[in-house]
Amino acid sequence: MVRKQSGVDSSPSSINQISFNQIDLSFTLKDKTKIRQWILATIKKEKNSFISLSFNFCSDDYLLQINQQHLNHHYFTDIITFDLADKKGEIEGDIYISLDRVRDNAKTNQVSLSKELKRVIIHGVLHLCGYKDKTSQEVVLMRKKEDYYLSLLA
Repeated sequence: MVRKQSGVDSSPSSINQISFNQIDLSFTLKDKTKIRQWILATIKKEKNSFISLSFNFCSDDYLLQINQQHLNHHYFTDIITFDLADKKGEIEGDIYISLDRVRDNAKTNQVSLSKELKRVIIHGVLHLCGYKDKTSQEVVLMRKKEDYYLSLLA
């Protein structure tokens, strides 16, 4: 793995350091190159240094196991983000996304599956950039950031 020390670029080597994987289901993400460029632009705008990201799409059951084993949480969630960076300001991580939860959230929020999935993707990236969502104030800021970066993708 090559570590990028300053800035973020969208060169083939950086773009290729963002992977999208299927764990226990069949799923194909559309517009991968555009989404990779959007993620890199978000990281740059947040003034972080990019190393690598792995997005892992899975079922509720798979993510529940991760939630129980690693976080001792016994409930379904749409995303779990593992920060693997050595230092603050570096973006390196594994992000697990339950497509079951994303589908349910899209129906509940009356948005397209594509829009909800992109919201969850950028939510994980924002966590790695240092944003939290434990307090109501943090949730409001996180949602504003999500909306802003979603607007840049449109």
